Amino acid sequence: MSARRGGSKTEKGAESPARGRLGVWVVGLGGGLATTMVCGARMIARGLASNNGLVTSTPAFSHLEVADLGDLVFGGHDIRPVSLHASALEIHRDTGTIPFEPLEAIRADLDAVDENLRLGTVVNCGAAVTALAGKAAKRRRESLADTLDGITRDLEEFRDLHGLRDVVVVNLASTEPRLEPQKDHQSIAGFRRLVAEDRRTAVRASSLYAWAAISLGFPFLNFTPSNAALLPAHLKLAAKKGVPVMGNDGKTGETLVKSALAPMFKYRHLEVMSWQGYNILGDRDGQVLADERNKASKVETKDGVLNRILGYPLHTHVAIDYVPSLSDLKTAWDFIHFRGFLDYKMSLQFTWQGCDAILAAPIVLDMVRLADYAHRSGEEGLMTQLACFFKRPLGVDEHDLHFQFHHLMDYLAARRGAN
Repeated sequence: MSARRGGSKTEKGAESPARGRLGVWVVGLGGGLATTMVCGARMIARGLASNNGLVTSTPAFSHLEVADLGDLVFGGHDIRPVSLHASALEIHRDTGTIPFEPLEAIRADLDAVDENLRLGTVVNCGAAVTALAGKAAKRRRESLADTLDGITRDLEEFRDLHGLRDVVVVNLASTEPRLEPQKDHQSIAGFRRLVAEDRRTAVRASSLYAWAAISLGFPFLNFTPSNAALLPAHLKLAAKKGVPVMGNDGKTGETLVKSALAPMFKYRHLEVMSWQGYNILGDRDGQVLADERNKASKVETKDGVLNRILGYPLHTHVAIDYVPSLSDLKTAWDFIHFRGFLDYKMSLQFTWQGCDAILAAPIVLDMVRLADYAHRSGEEGLMTQLACFFKRPLGVDEHDLHFQFHHLMDYLAARRGAN
């Protein structure tokens, strides 16, 4: 659906419920993905760029009242002192993915977003993430309770200052190490006890951001592999508060291709024996994933797709290597060894080259729009209709991209009837 202007109306002539200022609070606001997303939203709203990549701009979504990109108000947390214009200029110089003239045309918009930037936390994020933080974030020594109160206060002030009708919170921060499940992760009372007793090793920064958002009744999206962001306690709190949530780990590159290609072998009864994948990337994501603990969280979400789609065990391997000179560009090379009629062995190879932020930014905006729509429609809990956007979608065991996409289409059809 293309961006609407001039006070879109419903059929009865009333102001559309999608109009009005919608807050988008980003954890990791100064990162390359968030910067690209904000720049893209502003450029599209001003007519400086096309809406390519935005699924919610296609005819299938035309009956939904989704938020106008021009009505989005951005703010967020970051652990580094950053300027969005400076970040965007760095991206332009490194990769050219953000065009210079449109960037300069939205400079005032980016400066306004900087006013909504607040200092984030690195509590129990691991050494690789902490190493990226500025001095102020590293010096923070607050208790979990105080940190949670501070995050909550930042979100409330953002909402009130801008008169926002709602806020969608999105986690775009660097990948944390996996958090091992504990009994107190299972219940609302248990998580509150962890915070009250300041048990820092049982909670990560993403857990606090999500808890603050859900407690305030704000939809929450975890675009990262960090499993601490949406623990069972968070899901129970979301159900209690009537809040839609979804995660984990946005599906944008090699895994997107896997989830589209693997069903082909299944449909034609071709036995996949081995699937080897090699990924090289730069930027801060690559730097963080060079740490084995953080990499393990990412590999877990990338490597589990094939067995679930094909329905049998096979030899798989996912490698992720940091190549600083690539900046935000990445390359993935996959080798697929399969067996066909008369047990003859064949192979397929593909190379995927792209920019992580360019692939991810539009679907983050799509999910923000759809989370806002779900909240206005009275939905709560896991937004399984967004499964096609995630590597490990919570509440959905089917990883076939075609199945997941039709699940979204079924949701749209049901909403068309509801409208």
